Amino acid sequence: MADFSDIIRGMNWGYLLEIAYNIIPALLSIVVHETCHGLAALAMGDRTAKRQGRLSLNPLRHIDPFGLLMLVVFKIGWAKPVSVDMRNFRDPKRGMAVTALAGPASNFVLAALSMFAYGLLAVPLYGGEIGTAVLKMLGLSAYINISLGLFNLIPFPPLDGSKVLFALLPGRTYMKLMRYERYGMIMLVAIVFGLSRIGISPVGAAAEFVFDKFTVLARLGAGLTG
Repeated sequence: MADFSDIIRGMNWGYLLEIAYNIIPALLSIVVHETCHGLAALAMGDRTAKRQGRLSLNPLRHIDPFGLLMLVVFKIGWAKPVSVDMRNFRDPKRGMAVTALAGPASNFVLAALSMFAYGLLAVPLYGGEIGTAVLKMLGLSAYINISLGLFNLIPFPPLDGSKVLFALLPGRTYMKLMRYERYGMIMLVAIVFGLSRIGISPVGAAAEFVFDKFTVLARLGAGLTG
């Protein structure tokens, strides 16, 4: 019978590292995304997320295992939604819109910081095994955050973009649509899986376009301003 050392030597460490390269940036992106939803809600007058302990960078408070898997595999996913009681907002529709936008906005900020850090560290870390891993994770962090931000801006319930769009509707229509948004996730998962089966990503082309524009921040980090 093989002992533990034989099992360790036989493991595909390259594959495990590849998973880690994806999971670490994905965890950071969804944790910050949901925490910023909670912080925005608090700023707008609702303390629900604070009472539930969601104003935390502890991943265990935010992770939806299936949503994380979707983010790692398809570069689009989700965490456990932050609970919001819009009745506590001074202006309910405006409060929901601001709270919704805080998540995607945080992802674009993280993407910008990741790209700048990539440029800043590219020369000193280039060539080393650990340095290469760090640079790879920074690049993936930028791409995953851009994908997550764009995906959540799609105006389809329960994504953040739908709450911004709904805020432009009359009050009675807004409340009616908000009651049915829970069913949107089932449709959303079905759509994502269906499109992936035929090789189409809902945000793939847009994410690549925005990622390309963000590379200017890597150049700034590297001191290449020309």
